[in-house]
Amino acid sequence: MASAGPAQVGEVSLLADQAYLVLRELIVSLELAPGALVKEPELVQRLGIGRTPVREALRRLAQERLIEVFPRRGMVVTTVDVRDLARLCEVRLSLEPEAARLAAERATQADLDEITALLTELAARRRRDDKALIALDRRIHAAIYHATHNVFLEETLEWYYAHALRIWMLGLEKTGLKAAVHEHAELLGAILRGNGGRAAELMREHVERFENEMRDVLLET
Repeated sequence: MASAGPAQVGEVSLLADQAYLVLRELIVSLELAPGALVKEPELVQRLGIGRTPVREALRRLAQERLIEVFPRRGMVVTTVDVRDLARLCEVRLSLEPEAARLAAERATQADLDEITALLTELAARRRRDDKALIALDRRIHAAIYHATHNVFLEETLEWYYAHALRIWMLGLEKTGLKAAVHEHAELLGAILRGNGGRAAELMREHVERFENEMRDVLLET
């Protein structure tokens, strides 16, 4: 049997990346809710791609603990409880402040221009719905992660951010988004000034506030 050529392998890899991003978004947005059964044939049909890239995407999501695999029972979206929140925030409290510090020290002019644009967007007085606020929050964190110019740290933080965002979505009806998103303004300002120490301090406070608010929400459920 002839083996797949480089072009075919590359196409499968690209499709797997696309499937991974779509499926991760379905999980983070709670369209695939915690505890939901993951049915591969349905996903293949929904995404309109072959089983191989879908399976690769599911394997990555399992590695990231967004999907849990049970032998002979199938796959389910992982559940969330207070212990998950505490463990997640332990990691974020170590990495997020360091990312903010590095961003302040390493940001290129292109990074600073992007952060300035985000700060201007935050300052704009206009109404935003929850979807727009979440999208803005994601772009702010992504800009900070990228400005570290450490691809390993950036990829790791994006993974943990997805978990944090899923928890945030679970508590969306009981928590406010506007204050949480707009408190990034001072943080972005510290990065623009190159004040790594202050940026790290503000990021730590941000993660701690998130944990405290989400703990109360999860304990109520």
